[in-house]
Amino acid sequence: MSPRTAREVARVPPGAPRAPVGTPHPTAALDARMAAVALATWVGALLGAAVVQGGSIGRLAGGLGLAGLLLGVGGAILGVRRGALSRAAAAVLALVVAGAAVVALAHGDPVRHGPVGALAADRASVELLLEVTDDPRRVDGRFEDLTVVRARVVAITARGRSWRLRAPVVVLGDDSWARVPLGATVAARGRLAPADGDVAAVVDPRGPPDLRTPPDVWWRVAARVRAGLRAAVADQPAEQAALVPALVSGDDGGVSEDLADDFRTTGLTHLLAVSGTNLTLVLAALLGVGRWCGVRGRWGLVLAALGIVGFVLVARTEPSVLRAAVMGAVALLSFGGDGRRRGLRALSVAGVVLLLLEPTLATSAGFALSVSATAGILVLAPRWRDALARWLPGPAADAVAVPVAAQLACTPLVAGLSGQVSLIAVVANLLAAPAVAPATILGLVGGLIAVVEVDVGRLVALPAAWSVGWIVTVARSCADVPLPAIGWGTGVVALLALTLGSALLAVRGPWLVARPARALLLAGLLLLVMLVRLPTPGWPPAHWRLVACDVGQGDALVLATGRPGEAVVLDAGPEPALVDRCLQRLGVSTVPLVVLTHYHADHVDGLAGVLAGRSVGAVLVTTLQDPPGGVADVGALAAARGIPVRALTRGPAFTVGDVSLEPLWPEPGPSHPGPGDGSTANAGSVVLLVRVDGLRLMLTGDLEPDGQAALARERPDLRADVLKLPHHGSRHQDLGWLDSLGARVVLVSVGADNDYGHPNGPLLDHLRRSARVLRTDLDGDLAVVTDDGRLSTATRRGP
Repeated sequence: MSPRTAREVARVPPGAPRAPVGTPHPTAALDARMAAVALATWVGALLGAAVVQGGSIGRLAGGLGLAGLLLGVGGAILGVRRGALSRAAAAVLALVVAGAAVVALAHGDPVRHGPVGALAADRASVELLLEVTDDPRRVDGRFEDLTVVRARVVAITARGRSWRLRAPVVVLGDDSWARVPLGATVAARGRLAPADGDVAAVVDPRGPPDLRTPPDVWWRVAARVRAGLRAAVADQPAEQAALVPALVSGDDGGVSEDLADDFRTTGLTHLLAVSGTNLTLVLAALLGVGRWCGVRGRWGLVLAALGIVGFVLVARTEPSVLRAAVMGAVALLSFGGDGRRRGLRALSVAGVVLLLLEPTLATSAGFALSVSATAGILVLAPRWRDALARWLPGPAADAVAVPVAAQLACTPLVAGLSGQVSLIAVVANLLAAPAVAPATILGLVGGLIAVVEVDVGRLVALPAAWSVGWIVTVARSCADVPLPAIGWGTGVVALLALTLGSALLAVRGPWLVARPARALLLAGLLLLVMLVRLPTPGWPPAHWRLVACDVGQGDALVLATGRPGEAVVLDAGPEPALVDRCLQRLGVSTVPLVVLTHYHADHVDGLAGVLAGRSVGAVLVTTLQDPPGGVADVGALAAARGIPVRALTRGPAFTVGDVSLEPLWPEPGPSHPGPGDGSTANAGSVVLLVRVDGLRLMLTGDLEPDGQAALARERPDLRADVLKLPHHGSRHQDLGWLDSLGARVVLVSVGADNDYGHPNGPLLDHLRRSARVLRTDLDGDLAVVTDDGRLSTATRRGP
């Protein structure tokens, strides 16, 4: 929802007396009946989805009974009928829950258990006729780049039988699939594999697609508009050229992961995806032009409807876009008198319709966040706005109330998804808000003009590029404050406490900000927490020797050299920001040596974060120069800083400060290329035996079992006190070699909920028989500590 929408919703009529803060708002008596129906529909859809994904009818029945009880208690507390919940209302809610569950089952069962799902379970070879439902997207695969295409199966042939159906699938193809246009019908051969989520199968195609039917005319027009958007800003700086299409139409393919990470940190991610804000701004401009041309009344509604259809076609008909279209329509219904009541009712009806048409939205984080933010603005923003308007001008009160209300409503959800509570989000959204409207509207107009005349389109879109340049500056600057977010647990108790705290602040917040002294004191304290870097209690621990940084699914190890502010870094993780923050927490400003065990992205893509603002002496790498993309990126970064890059192979130990490093792998030889797809890169991982303060640390990169067995044969005397488990705890290990090391502590550098199934449970159970096992996904940064020769460990998330 746009700031203008919130202003219309929250506005008190001119001249109306203002009630004391804390008294009910003039429109506070909201009718909760439709909201209760929407919540019941959501609960039912969630239960149906749980059954589709592996539950049972018995569990469903129990869940329905529990949901009915919870809804009854909740309804009694909230009061859905003059303060009391009638038996008839309770029965209706129970029927709604059951009906939504049945709809979700009917929608999901053919997807999960239909012919496509059954063939996928057997990994069958098939012939397919597919309708392409989304633009092809390039992604980094584990060993090679892939083209991901979402499609719908309309016909399938396998094992001598044919079916006509409609089942969503994901195709993981090569470069030939990158040219398949949205809306086209293609034939393909391939093998199916089981899938998670809302698709029936993953398709591994054999060969290029065979185009059978080109896209319809409206898809071709929409594609030209998207191309016009890109052309209108093509001559602008890279970040601006990528962000304008993302802001206008959700075309975020050019947005770098580094920038996207800063947007996530600062709570600006909604600007990288199509949201109700985008549509509201576009429709507001369209209706303004329509009124100027004399289009009013019902014809104005027709114009708005056409605008919504055109927006959906340009931004694509995927669920997130349809959700944004509905939220934009809710925003429009909230304009004018009694907007708050009408808006909440419209939001509830929209939620029911969306969940019945697409039950998979019940488990969508985007849907939950979108609904929560809109509800927060409708319900909370008016009271916050009225309190702030006692001492702030109306527009300023609106500008503060809207992001505060949205953030409060979404905070528990965001914490549950990310494990963080953003402190900077409200400030970042306040600073970015003035640039959103000109960037969206002028970017769209410039793109439309560029379809006909590129030079004129670029002139019109130039202010849009300037506007997104400001947004980028806000995201970068706010992400760089010492404490943009605080870590928060994702357990039930932690999230319940956060939810209660957010609810308390939502209710009592208007009283806090009604007086300028209290509001400014609160804002000052928040800024002080964010801007003044405070040491993490007990971190880093005294006498730390090795820290495994929590960088998600990747490796980044830090070895203290014994000199203040100096450390050796082994691997850099997948993202620059994550390793940079870990090094900041450790106070590392000088890195005499960076060792990159191999060139996979989860070990080298964060190298820019290691180099950022630090003195770096040299980069040591493996002799296996594969995959080529990683080799090129590392070489370019080092060359830009004038840092030498040298190959490292098995040889004598060398020292850096108090640390002795003995290279054990790879075998001696010149640098050489691999097959080019990265499939053998793990086998060439650098392995180091580190000695420091009487400890022996075995740092293994992603060494495969063959390499582990070779080391066991060549160095049967190897022993280690601490083992960095190879390859993030993959099940492919040489257990005999791991056991022979006799490690007392095992560190597992692994990302939460990763797609590879790391770490392997039976492997960890085996290791726990003789060692303490610590994991970055559960414990955060992991530290190995010595004190008078005694080995101990510490984690950033506590004991």
